[in-house]
Order: sequence, then C-alpha cells, then structure tokens
Amino acid sequence: MNFIEELFGWAPDGGTGSLEWMILLIPLAVALLVARKRRWHRRG
Repeated sequence: MNFIEELFGWAPDGGTGSLEWMILLIPLAVALLVARKRRWHRRG
C-alpha cells in the first residue's frame, strides 16, 4: 500500500506504507467513534 509513492514519486514514510495506513485508519476510527456516540446519545 504505497499509493503516495506511486502518485507523487516521493516516500514521506521511507517506503514503509505507514503513512498510507494512517490516512486510511484515522478517518475510519473517527467515523466509528461518531457513530457510537450518536447511538449512545439516542439511547439516553
């Protein structure tokens, strides 16, 4: 998973793919937390 390197020819994470994983996982985690918070507020 090195789409930044393929698109821009630059490896900000040294080619490990860790930056791409963060770009993928952080918004996913935020979306899950928001959904959980909304569900929690709906119960109360």
